[in-house]
Amino acid sequence: MTRRLLAVVVAAGALLALAGCTPSISVTPAPAATDTGCAALIVRLPETIGAFGKRETDSQGTAAWGDPEAVQLRCGVTPPGPTTDPCYTASGVDWILANTGSGSNAREVITTFGRTPATQVVVDPKKASVNDVLPTISDAVVAAIPTVTRHCTTASQATASPAP
Repeated sequence: MTRRLLAVVVAAGALLALAGCTPSISVTPAPAATDTGCAALIVRLPETIGAFGKRETDSQGTAAWGDPEAVQLRCGVTPPGPTTDPCYTASGVDWILANTGSGSNAREVITTFGRTPATQVVVDPKKASVNDVLPTISDAVVAAIPTVTRHCTTASQATASPAP
C-alpha cells in the first residue's frame, strides 16, 4: 500500500512539474515597452481570450494567448499617424486594422489609435477572431491608458469644411 501511494505521489509531482514547463513565447519588445502605461496594461489583461489561455512571454510589455499561439500583444509600439486603413471602435478604444502576410502566414494586426503608448495586437485569423479579441483587450486599455489624443474619423468627417 505504501509503495502504491508513493508511486501516485511521484506521478502527480511529475505531472505538475511538466505542466509548469510550458515554454514561454518569444516576443520582441516594442520601443516604449517600459512605459508606465504598458505596465498598467499588462497587469490588467485577461487570463483568457475566448478559449485561449494566457501564456508566459519573455519580454516586458508583451502578452500572448493560445497554445499554439493565437493572439500576441505588444505595448509601447510607435503610435500610428493618419492612415486610410480601416478603423474600428471597441469599448471606447479606436483600433487601426492592417492585414499582413498571406495563406498560412496571414495575420490581422490591430493597433490602438490616439493613445500613447500605443498597443499592437496580432491575431492569427485561422485560430481567433478580431471581434472576440478587441472588446476584451479594449477594456484593459481603457483602464490603463485612458488619455485619448485623437479619434478615428470617416472620410466625410476628414474632408468636411466648417460651416460659414
